[in-house]
Amino acid sequence: MSATTAPPNGATAAAAVAPAAGPVLARRQVHAVAGCYFVASFAALGLPPFLTQILPELGDPTARWAGVLYIVPTVFGAVGAPFWGRLADRYGRKRLLLRAQLGLAVAFLLAGWADSIATFTAALVLQGILGGTFAASNGYLGAALEGPALSKALTLMQGAARAALVLAPIVVGSLSPWLSPHRQYALLAVLPLTAALLIGALPESRGGHAETPTAKDAPEEAPEAAKPEAGAPATSLRALYALEFAFVFSTVISFPYLISLIEHRIPGTSPAASGVLFALPHLCYLATAMAVHRSFHHRPRLGLALGFLCIALGLAGHGAADSLPALTAVRLVLGAGLTLGLVCLSALAADCAKGRAPGGMFGSLEFFSKGGAVVAGVAAAVGNSFFGPAAPVLTGTAVALATVVPTVLPLLNPLRTRWSR
Repeated sequence: MSATTAPPNGATAAAAVAPAAGPVLARRQVHAVAGCYFVASFAALGLPPFLTQILPELGDPTARWAGVLYIVPTVFGAVGAPFWGRLADRYGRKRLLLRAQLGLAVAFLLAGWADSIATFTAALVLQGILGGTFAASNGYLGAALEGPALSKALTLMQGAARAALVLAPIVVGSLSPWLSPHRQYALLAVLPLTAALLIGALPESRGGHAETPTAKDAPEEAPEAAKPEAGAPATSLRALYALEFAFVFSTVISFPYLISLIEHRIPGTSPAASGVLFALPHLCYLATAMAVHRSFHHRPRLGLALGFLCIALGLAGHGAADSLPALTAVRLVLGAGLTLGLVCLSALAADCAKGRAPGGMFGSLEFFSKGGAVVAGVAAAVGNSFFGPAAPVLTGTAVALATVVPTVLPLLNPLRTRWSR
């Protein structure tokens, strides 16, 4: 929030920290940003599950490179996100958001017309380097919104990601009888191009966050408007990045071998039922995210601790569930943890964004998020190879449980202070 007054001995420093009043986006404009991310994510999220069908067309009959190529865009996206975020703060967030959408379109076109593994791999590298629409969208929103309004917008963005993750593979699979998933890359390039046209109609998200000192440089007498909101404990960027990494790792590690685990625990489960079980946590987020935001945006640490606990319980249950009702129940528990974690991390990120250049901050946050996904994928592959399909979920359980303690500790400090009086 912008500070309007300052104490006599801190006027200059407080003015430097407080962001200048930037344009506040209307609800329809926030929804437009989320909608653009949703349509641009269709190919990025919907086509990788079909790599085992795409690679034989490119000279890899056994699709042995599918696992490596699955994470190539994520790896290069993580490397490029902080760089693009800093450029957005310097040259304009809308301009860099447009760049991300157009970059995706170019990469999808190249992937759709690739005729060799080398060209297809180059397209996926370009997708990672030139994309970054999620971080770019968050940086755009972070320059115009603050506090609960920003955390709600970030929650909406995560909803767009979940919706694309659920719907895109269904659409791609439905189109496959008429157009191969490989060629669908070229067809779906029209989606980020359409998103770029819509973004062109949005206002520039200026605000005064760019290149400003962080809140730690403010004097102790900073006005109330510049302080974190009551009930939302201040979180350092390092803590936010660590929590983001741990959360993504503990949730994503269960994705790659879930179908194998279902077949191992419940032989004869239909592909449709397996698909529904895979989607359940994401559907849980879509159904409850806004209600969770209303309940926990003022106490995100508590919600995040509960989220990690639900993730640990849900993942541990995956290793023991031996019936369809039991597996459905543990997937819903995991969905509760996923929802609490994503919503409360959005609230903590909104708190950290105050007084900081949002492009750089959200770009760095995306680096740790994608890093968690890459490490989770590698850990899942290694665990599955040596110990079977239950190993990834047990590894995720251990990481989630280990993260509960440092997440809860800041909540106990006020109690310790009271008891010591």
